[in-house]
Amino acid sequence: MKTSSLLKSAALVLALFGASARAAAQEPVRAEPSANVAAEHASPCEEYAPDDIVSPHITDSHCLELPSFPRFWVPHEVPLPRWEPIVVGGISFDMSPTRHVVMLLLASTLVCLTLILAARSHRRHTSMIGRPKGFSNGIEAMVLYIRQEVALPNLGHHGEGYVPFILTLFWFILFANLLGLIPYGSTATGNIAVTGTLAIITFFMVEIAGIRANGIGYLNTIFYWNKELPVGVREFMFLLMTPVEIIGKFSKPFALAIRLFANMTAGHIVVLGMISLIFAFKNIWIVPAPLLMATAIMVLELFVSFLQAFIFALLASVFIGTIRAHH
Repeated sequence: MKTSSLLKSAALVLALFGASARAAAQEPVRAEPSANVAAEHASPCEEYAPDDIVSPHITDSHCLELPSFPRFWVPHEVPLPRWEPIVVGGISFDMSPTRHVVMLLLASTLVCLTLILAARSHRRHTSMIGRPKGFSNGIEAMVLYIRQEVALPNLGHHGEGYVPFILTLFWFILFANLLGLIPYGSTATGNIAVTGTLAIITFFMVEIAGIRANGIGYLNTIFYWNKELPVGVREFMFLLMTPVEIIGKFSKPFALAIRLFANMTAGHIVVLGMISLIFAFKNIWIVPAPLLMATAIMVLELFVSFLQAFIFALLASVFIGTIRAHH
């Protein structure tokens, strides 16, 4: 395992967090007088039913949930700081931190710590005994699998430079997904602004990779011009296929954003539905069945967290490789 790839991924995740956090925090609203802004900031916390333990995991708010003592099962809401909105062209943008921004910051911090500590441990063990062991060995196995089996086969010839980006996507999305499964956590990837930002970053990376690899030939990925077709048919296909090529460029990141958002939200909604059966039937004998089903869904969500991070990284590498070898 190349420790430089781990360190590059740890550095890239900070930039990835910054873009995603700004998207999660940015709430465009119409500019209002300062008195109304103060009134709006008076109640920053969402109101949930006392028995609702799922909605806080998939919704965003200006509060954090922390355990309270001795009744640790009743969350204690801590308001996050509110900043004055930035007004641009009569539109007010609220850049105050939210619950999902905190989760993104925590995810990026955990990724950096995991990869940097793994790289240092890998280097130390390799110099001492000639091979990594323990924690660094497990991280190496995951990194090598993503690098050798997912990224490089799809990125194409000389695609090593894009491997840190693919690894960054995988680890960042994985930690953000897993944070939504722990108590008092929240699924930032269940926010369409976050997944949309990740998809936009991937879109620009794909297009830049195409420009670097093809030069002026990059225009062929926008305008369909097949020189092998006879005159007349070539012009007809140009008019027919060019809009399709353009739509395809935007449908790929759109699919990335919706897939991750929908899958990370759906599991929590199913768990909420299972637990709601207890209160719908109002019968003590029905309790074990919904609890067992909800537990099974949560175990499945653990698998889905890894799967969605893997799929996002896989498709990103496929899109980059496809445009680099467009000819």
